[in-house]
Amino acid sequence: MSDCETPIRVVIADDQPLLRHSLAAVINANHDMTVVGEAGTGDEVVEFTAELHPDVVLMDIRMPGTDGIAATRRIMADPGTESVKVIVLTMFELDEYVRAALQAGASGFLLKDAHPDELLDAIRRTHQGESLFAPRVLTRLIEAYIAQPAVAKPGSLDGLTERETEVLTLVGHGLSNDEIATTLTISIKTVKTHIGNLLSKLQARDRAHLVIAAYESNLVQSTR
Repeated sequence: MSDCETPIRVVIADDQPLLRHSLAAVINANHDMTVVGEAGTGDEVVEFTAELHPDVVLMDIRMPGTDGIAATRRIMADPGTESVKVIVLTMFELDEYVRAALQAGASGFLLKDAHPDELLDAIRRTHQGESLFAPRVLTRLIEAYIAQPAVAKPGSLDGLTERETEVLTLVGHGLSNDEIATTLTISIKTVKTHIGNLLSKLQARDRAHLVIAAYESNLVQSTR
């Protein structure tokens, strides 16, 4: 990052002070990001987000009073904070609240036992507009989603070009935009264009639904 670039501003929400401070230490050790606030409750993180305007919020789900799901919903419903990216921190591969947090507008899910480098990568990628999921969470989330026939499914792949199908397959495997660009030897801008086209053609809300489309179309095989 050059001197003129602004660090990614992060707010941490967790009811355990030791974990908050540990996360802050890991984040603040990097020149391209900085922790601007620490919240111990859902109400505090909503307040801090409105006041501090962070780029990314690390959100614990289970907090006293207003939980992480309700806090995420309130942040996404406020025009002043709806552009903030929320990464949910969970102790379990498929916490009972994960899907609710996704519906509330969370951009990604990370297990609390993740390596620090995974946390930093998640913050950077989410800040760049990618949805990011810990692999175990993503697999379980997709399998649970597919098991529900009543849930609306993404659109047909019939209208996709060969290149869009390739990109969708790589998205389904969990590759980032940078990794897709490298794999297909195309520019990041081109990757983003393909992602935008896929979202439109498949009537998918976000990258998570593109992954689901890849699984349902057998472009990616379930591990179940």
